[in-house]
Amino acid sequence: MATPAVEVEVDGPHGPRAVRVSSPDKPYFPELGITKRQVVDYFLAVGDGVLGALRDRPTTLERWPGGVVEGAKLSTRQDHSGDAFYQKRVPKGAPDYVETARITFPSGRPADEVCPTELAVVVWAANLGTLTFHPWPVRRDHPDHPDQLRIDLDPQPGTDFSDAVAVAHEARALLAELGMAGFPKTSGGRGLHLYVPVEPRWDFVEARRAVIAFGRELERRLPDRVTTSWWKEERGARIFIDYNQMARDRTIASAYSIRPTPRALVSTPLDWDELDFARPEDFTIRTVPERFARVGDLHARVAQEAFSLEPLLELSAEQGAGDLPYPPEYPKMAGEPKRVQPSKARPD
Repeated sequence: MATPAVEVEVDGPHGPRAVRVSSPDKPYFPELGITKRQVVDYFLAVGDGVLGALRDRPTTLERWPGGVVEGAKLSTRQDHSGDAFYQKRVPKGAPDYVETARITFPSGRPADEVCPTELAVVVWAANLGTLTFHPWPVRRDHPDHPDQLRIDLDPQPGTDFSDAVAVAHEARALLAELGMAGFPKTSGGRGLHLYVPVEPRWDFVEARRAVIAFGRELERRLPDRVTTSWWKEERGARIFIDYNQMARDRTIASAYSIRPTPRALVSTPLDWDELDFARPEDFTIRTVPERFARVGDLHARVAQEAFSLEPLLELSAEQGAGDLPYPPEYPKMAGEPKRVQPSKARPD
Protein backbone atom coordinates (compact mmCIF):
# COMPACT_ATOMS: atom_id res chain seq x y z
CA MET A 1 0.00 0.00 0.00
CA ALA A 2 1.33 3.43 -0.98
CA THR A 3 2.18 5.78 1.86
CA PRO A 4 -0.26 8.71 2.05
CA ALA A 5 0.92 12.06 0.73
CA VAL A 6 2.25 14.62 3.18
CA GLU A 7 2.58 18.39 3.07
CA VAL A 8 5.95 19.99 3.70
CA GLU A 9 6.05 23.60 4.85
CA VAL A 10 8.69 25.60 2.98
CA ASP A 11 9.61 29.15 3.93
CA GLY A 12 9.89 31.68 1.13
CA PRO A 13 9.75 35.36 0.20
CA HIS A 14 5.92 35.31 0.28
CA GLY A 15 5.65 33.37 3.51
CA PRO A 16 5.51 29.62 4.08
CA ARG A 17 4.05 27.36 1.41
CA ALA A 18 2.65 23.88 1.87
CA VAL A 19 4.15 21.65 -0.83
CA ARG A 20 2.55 18.26 -1.38
CA VAL A 21 4.89 15.25 -1.40
CA SER A 22 3.22 12.12 -2.71
CA SER A 23 4.40 8.63 -1.70
CA PRO A 24 7.07 10.02 0.65
CA ASP A 25 8.39 6.52 1.47
CA LYS A 26 8.92 5.63 -2.19
CA PRO A 27 12.53 4.37 -2.63
CA TYR A 28 14.60 6.80 -4.71
CA PHE A 29 17.93 5.10 -4.01
CA PRO A 30 16.72 1.67 -2.87
CA GLU A 31 20.20 0.21 -2.40
CA LEU A 32 20.96 3.01 0.07
CA GLY A 33 17.56 3.00 1.72
CA ILE A 34 16.95 6.62 0.64
CA THR A 35 13.34 7.64 0.05
CA LYS A 36 11.66 10.49 -1.76
CA ARG A 37 11.05 12.25 1.57
CA GLN A 38 14.76 12.02 2.39
CA VAL A 39 15.57 13.61 -0.97
CA VAL A 40 13.16 16.43 -0.14
CA ASP A 41 14.73 16.83 3.32
CA TYR A 42 18.18 16.97 1.70
CA PHE A 43 17.17 19.87 -0.55
CA LEU A 44 15.65 21.68 2.41
CA ALA A 45 18.92 21.26 4.33
CA VAL A 46 20.97 22.85 1.52
CA GLY A 47 18.20 25.23 0.52
CA ASP A 48 20.16 28.48 0.42
CA GLY A 49 22.86 26.82 -1.67
CA VAL A 50 20.71 25.07 -4.25
CA LEU A 51 18.42 28.09 -4.61
CA GLY A 52 21.45 30.33 -5.00
CA ALA A 53 22.56 28.15 -7.92
CA LEU A 54 19.12 28.23 -9.57
CA ARG A 55 17.47 31.53 -8.68
CA ASP A 56 16.08 33.38 -11.71
CA ARG A 57 17.70 30.91 -14.14
CA PRO A 58 15.81 28.90 -16.75
CA THR A 59 16.30 25.36 -15.51
CA THR A 60 15.95 21.92 -17.08
CA LEU A 61 14.76 19.23 -14.66
CA GLU A 62 16.41 15.80 -14.77
CA ARG A 63 13.61 13.59 -13.51
CA TRP A 64 13.95 10.05 -12.13
CA PRO A 65 10.33 9.34 -11.13
CA GLY A 66 11.00 5.64 -10.62
CA GLY A 67 14.12 6.25 -8.57
CA VAL A 68 17.69 5.22 -9.31
CA VAL A 69 17.25 1.48 -9.56
CA GLU A 70 19.45 -1.14 -11.17
CA GLY A 71 19.09 -1.05 -14.93
CA ALA A 72 17.37 2.35 -15.03
CA LYS A 73 18.64 4.63 -17.76
CA LEU A 74 18.23 8.21 -18.87
CA SER A 75 16.49 9.01 -22.14
CA THR A 76 18.66 10.72 -24.75
CA ARG A 77 18.03 12.66 -27.94
CA GLN A 78 18.56 9.43 -29.86
CA ASP A 79 16.70 7.05 -27.53
CA HIS A 80 13.53 8.13 -25.72
CA SER A 81 12.85 4.77 -24.09
CA GLY A 82 14.65 5.54 -20.84
CA ASP A 83 13.21 5.45 -17.33
CA ALA A 84 14.33 9.03 -16.61
CA PHE A 85 14.18 12.13 -18.77
CA TYR A 86 15.00 15.82 -19.12
CA GLN A 87 12.04 18.17 -18.67
CA LYS A 88 12.82 21.28 -20.69
CA ARG A 89 9.36 22.85 -20.65
CA VAL A 90 7.39 23.66 -17.53
CA PRO A 91 5.17 20.67 -16.69
CA LYS A 92 1.43 21.05 -17.13
CA GLY A 93 -0.41 21.68 -13.91
CA ALA A 94 2.53 23.37 -12.17
CA PRO A 95 1.48 25.49 -9.15
CA ASP A 96 1.14 29.21 -9.72
CA TYR A 97 4.29 29.92 -7.70
CA VAL A 98 6.39 28.03 -10.27
CA GLU A 99 7.57 30.88 -12.48
CA THR A 100 9.03 30.46 -15.96
CA ALA A 101 11.62 31.99 -18.27
CA ARG A 102 11.39 32.12 -22.06
CA ILE A 103 14.45 30.63 -23.76
CA THR A 104 15.31 29.92 -27.39
CA PHE A 105 16.77 26.59 -28.51
CA PRO A 106 19.53 26.43 -31.17
CA SER A 107 16.82 25.56 -33.70
CA GLY A 108 15.17 28.92 -33.04
CA ARG A 109 12.15 27.37 -31.31
CA PRO A 110 11.18 29.07 -28.02
CA ALA A 111 10.14 27.39 -24.78
CA ASP A 112 9.09 28.34 -21.28
CA GLU A 113 11.33 26.61 -18.72
CA VAL A 114 10.97 26.42 -14.96
CA CYS A 115 12.67 29.43 -13.37
CA PRO A 116 13.08 28.88 -9.61
CA THR A 117 12.52 31.94 -7.46
CA GLU A 118 11.94 30.24 -4.09
CA LEU A 119 12.80 26.98 -2.38
CA ALA A 120 9.25 25.64 -2.68
CA VAL A 121 9.90 25.22 -6.41
CA VAL A 122 12.87 22.94 -5.67
CA VAL A 123 10.74 20.83 -3.31
CA TRP A 124 7.91 20.68 -5.87
CA ALA A 125 10.40 19.50 -8.51
CA ALA A 126 11.86 16.89 -6.14
CA ASN A 127 8.35 15.50 -5.68
CA LEU A 128 8.27 14.98 -9.47
CA GLY A 129 11.45 12.92 -9.26
CA THR A 130 13.96 15.69 -9.99
CA LEU A 131 17.38 14.83 -8.61
CA THR A 132 19.59 16.99 -10.81
CA PHE A 133 18.88 20.60 -11.78
CA HIS A 134 20.43 21.97 -14.98
CA PRO A 135 20.27 25.79 -14.93
CA TRP A 136 21.25 27.85 -17.95
CA PRO A 137 24.24 30.19 -17.43
CA VAL A 138 21.88 33.16 -17.83
CA ARG A 139 19.22 34.92 -15.82
CA ARG A 140 15.77 35.41 -17.23
CA ASP A 141 16.17 39.18 -17.63
CA HIS A 142 19.02 38.59 -20.15
CA PRO A 143 18.41 35.08 -21.54
CA ASP A 144 20.78 35.47 -24.48
CA HIS A 145 23.76 36.79 -22.53
CA PRO A 146 25.59 34.41 -20.16
CA ASP A 147 26.68 35.72 -16.78
CA GLN A 148 28.77 32.62 -16.02
CA LEU A 149 31.52 30.79 -17.85
CA ARG A 150 31.34 27.12 -16.90
CA ILE A 151 34.61 25.33 -17.51
CA ASP A 152 34.10 21.57 -17.53
CA LEU A 153 37.25 19.56 -16.74
CA ASP A 154 36.24 16.13 -18.02
CA PRO A 155 38.60 13.19 -17.28
CA GLN A 156 39.07 10.85 -20.23
CA PRO A 157 39.89 7.12 -19.96
CA GLY A 158 43.24 6.74 -18.23
CA THR A 159 42.74 9.84 -16.08
CA ASP A 160 40.80 10.53 -12.89
CA PHE A 161 39.79 13.23 -10.44
CA SER A 162 43.38 13.88 -9.34
CA ASP A 163 44.30 14.73 -12.95
CA ALA A 164 41.38 17.17 -13.12
CA VAL A 165 42.62 18.77 -9.88
CA ALA A 166 46.12 19.28 -11.34
CA VAL A 167 44.60 21.00 -14.38
CA ALA A 168 42.31 23.07 -12.16
CA HIS A 169 45.30 24.58 -10.36
CA GLU A 170 46.82 25.69 -13.67
CA ALA A 171 43.41 27.02 -14.70
CA ARG A 172 43.27 29.06 -11.51
CA ALA A 173 46.67 30.56 -12.24
CA LEU A 174 45.63 31.43 -15.80
CA LEU A 175 42.44 33.09 -14.59
CA ALA A 176 44.45 35.17 -12.12
CA GLU A 177 46.73 36.33 -14.96
CA LEU A 178 43.61 37.42 -16.85
CA GLY A 179 42.26 39.33 -13.84
CA MET A 180 39.51 36.76 -13.22
CA ALA A 181 38.63 34.19 -10.57
CA GLY A 182 36.99 30.77 -10.71
CA PHE A 183 35.01 28.79 -8.16
CA PRO A 184 35.37 24.99 -8.22
CA LYS A 185 32.89 22.24 -7.50
CA THR A 186 32.83 18.51 -8.02
CA SER A 187 30.75 17.36 -10.95
CA GLY A 188 29.22 14.57 -8.90
CA GLY A 189 31.36 12.17 -10.88
CA ARG A 190 35.07 12.08 -11.70
CA GLY A 191 35.32 15.62 -13.02
CA LEU A 192 35.50 19.22 -11.86
CA HIS A 193 33.58 22.32 -12.84
CA LEU A 194 34.94 25.85 -12.56
CA TYR A 195 32.44 28.72 -12.50
CA VAL A 196 33.67 32.13 -13.63
CA PRO A 197 31.10 34.93 -13.14
CA VAL A 198 31.10 37.43 -16.01
CA GLU A 199 29.25 40.54 -17.03
CA PRO A 200 26.20 39.67 -19.18
CA ARG A 201 27.42 41.77 -22.11
CA TRP A 202 28.33 39.02 -24.55
CA ASP A 203 26.29 36.35 -26.33
CA PHE A 204 26.63 32.56 -26.31
CA VAL A 205 28.90 32.49 -29.37
CA GLU A 206 31.34 34.89 -27.71
CA ALA A 207 31.18 33.10 -24.35
CA ARG A 208 31.91 29.77 -26.06
CA ARG A 209 34.79 31.37 -27.97
CA ALA A 210 36.19 32.63 -24.66
CA VAL A 211 36.14 29.11 -23.17
CA ILE A 212 37.78 27.71 -26.31
CA ALA A 213 40.58 30.28 -25.97
CA PHE A 214 40.98 29.39 -22.32
CA GLY A 215 41.12 25.69 -23.12
CA ARG A 216 43.64 26.17 -25.91
CA GLU A 217 45.93 28.12 -23.60
CA LEU A 218 45.70 25.38 -20.98
CA GLU A 219 46.45 22.86 -23.72
CA ARG A 220 49.51 24.87 -24.76
CA ARG A 221 50.77 24.98 -21.17
CA LEU A 222 49.93 21.35 -20.33
CA PRO A 223 50.01 19.46 -23.64
CA ASP A 224 50.36 16.07 -21.94
CA ARG A 225 47.45 16.73 -19.57
CA VAL A 226 44.87 18.80 -21.49
CA THR A 227 42.99 18.46 -24.77
CA THR A 228 40.36 20.55 -26.53
CA SER A 229 39.70 17.93 -29.22
CA TRP A 230 35.99 17.33 -29.74
CA TRP A 231 36.76 13.91 -31.19
CA LYS A 232 37.28 11.16 -28.62
CA GLU A 233 39.74 9.32 -30.85
CA GLU A 234 42.13 12.27 -30.57
CA ARG A 235 41.88 13.03 -26.85
CA GLY A 236 44.08 10.35 -25.35
CA ALA A 237 44.57 10.05 -21.57
CA ARG A 238 44.06 13.75 -20.90
CA ILE A 239 41.54 16.12 -19.36
CA PHE A 240 39.07 17.34 -21.97
CA ILE A 241 38.01 20.99 -21.72
CA ASP A 242 34.40 20.58 -22.85
CA TYR A 243 33.94 23.99 -24.45
CA ASN A 244 30.56 23.01 -25.90
CA GLN A 245 29.08 23.19 -22.42
CA MET A 246 28.96 26.94 -23.17
CA ALA A 247 26.88 26.45 -26.32
CA ARG A 248 23.25 27.52 -26.15
CA ASP A 249 21.01 24.97 -24.40
CA ARG A 250 23.93 22.95 -23.03
CA THR A 251 23.95 22.84 -19.24
CA ILE A 252 25.72 21.10 -16.38
CA ALA A 253 24.48 19.90 -13.01
CA SER A 254 24.00 22.73 -10.56
CA ALA A 255 25.79 23.00 -7.26
CA TYR A 256 24.07 20.78 -4.66
CA SER A 257 22.32 18.66 -7.29
CA ILE A 258 22.10 14.95 -6.55
CA ARG A 259 23.55 12.76 -9.27
CA PRO A 260 21.89 9.45 -10.24
CA THR A 261 24.84 7.38 -9.05
CA PRO A 262 24.83 4.26 -6.85
CA ARG A 263 26.13 6.31 -3.89
CA ALA A 264 23.89 9.36 -4.46
CA LEU A 265 26.86 11.68 -4.99
CA VAL A 266 26.31 15.43 -4.87
CA SER A 267 27.89 18.12 -7.05
CA THR A 268 29.59 20.06 -4.26
CA PRO A 269 31.38 23.45 -4.12
CA LEU A 270 34.92 23.32 -2.75
CA ASP A 271 37.51 25.73 -1.44
CA TRP A 272 40.69 25.86 -3.48
CA ASP A 273 42.76 24.89 -0.45
CA GLU A 274 40.84 21.63 0.02
CA LEU A 275 40.95 20.57 -3.61
CA ASP A 276 44.02 18.36 -3.29
CA PHE A 277 42.48 16.39 -0.43
CA ALA A 278 38.90 16.13 -1.69
CA ARG A 279 37.40 12.92 -3.04
CA PRO A 280 34.15 12.99 -5.03
CA GLU A 281 32.83 9.97 -3.14
CA ASP A 282 32.97 11.92 0.13
CA PHE A 283 30.13 14.20 -0.96
CA THR A 284 26.78 12.45 -0.84
CA ILE A 285 23.17 13.15 0.02
CA ARG A 286 23.99 11.99 3.57
CA THR A 287 27.22 13.95 4.13
CA VAL A 288 26.65 17.27 2.36
CA PRO A 289 23.94 18.66 4.72
CA GLU A 290 26.34 18.55 7.70
CA ARG A 291 29.09 20.07 5.58
CA PHE A 292 26.73 22.81 4.37
CA ALA A 293 25.72 23.64 7.94
CA ARG A 294 29.40 23.92 8.83
CA VAL A 295 30.93 25.80 5.87
CA GLY A 296 27.93 27.44 4.22
CA ASP A 297 27.57 28.03 0.49
CA LEU A 298 31.05 28.21 -1.02
CA HIS A 299 29.51 29.33 -4.33
CA ALA A 300 27.73 32.35 -2.86
CA ARG A 301 30.45 34.61 -4.29
CA VAL A 302 29.59 33.48 -7.81
CA ALA A 303 26.59 35.81 -7.61
CA GLN A 304 28.67 38.64 -6.14
CA GLU A 305 31.40 38.94 -8.79
CA ALA A 306 31.33 39.85 -12.48
CA PHE A 307 34.42 39.86 -14.70
CA SER A 308 34.91 41.13 -18.22
CA LEU A 309 35.26 38.67 -21.11
CA GLU A 310 37.54 41.05 -22.97
CA PRO A 311 40.84 39.44 -21.82
CA LEU A 312 39.70 36.03 -23.07
CA LEU A 313 38.34 37.40 -26.33
CA GLU A 314 41.64 39.21 -26.87
CA LEU A 315 43.44 35.91 -26.19
CA SER A 316 41.20 34.24 -28.76
CA ALA A 317 42.11 36.87 -31.36
CA GLU A 318 45.82 36.43 -30.58
CA GLN A 319 45.53 32.66 -31.02
CA GLY A 320 43.91 33.09 -34.43
CA ALA A 321 43.03 29.41 -34.45
CA GLY A 322 39.41 29.55 -35.62
CA ASP A 323 36.34 27.78 -34.32
CA LEU A 324 35.84 24.19 -33.16
CA PRO A 325 32.93 21.82 -33.95
CA TYR A 326 29.51 22.22 -32.37
CA PRO A 327 27.46 19.23 -31.17
CA PRO A 328 25.75 17.28 -33.98
CA GLU A 329 22.21 18.48 -33.23
CA TYR A 330 23.16 22.14 -33.77
CA PRO A 331 22.64 23.97 -37.07
CA LYS A 332 25.83 24.62 -39.00
CA MET A 333 27.46 27.67 -37.46
CA ALA A 334 29.40 30.43 -39.22
CA GLY A 335 33.14 29.70 -39.31
CA GLU A 336 32.71 26.18 -37.92
CA PRO A 337 35.08 23.51 -39.29
CA LYS A 338 33.88 20.22 -40.74
CA ARG A 339 31.70 18.33 -38.32
CA VAL A 340 33.06 14.88 -39.14
CA GLN A 341 35.15 12.38 -37.20
CA PRO A 342 38.79 12.68 -38.38
CA SER A 343 39.16 8.96 -39.08
CA LYS A 344 36.11 9.09 -41.33
CA ALA A 345 36.91 12.34 -43.11
CA ARG A 346 37.51 12.21 -46.83
CA PRO A 347 40.60 13.92 -48.24
CA ASP A 348 39.88 17.34 -49.73
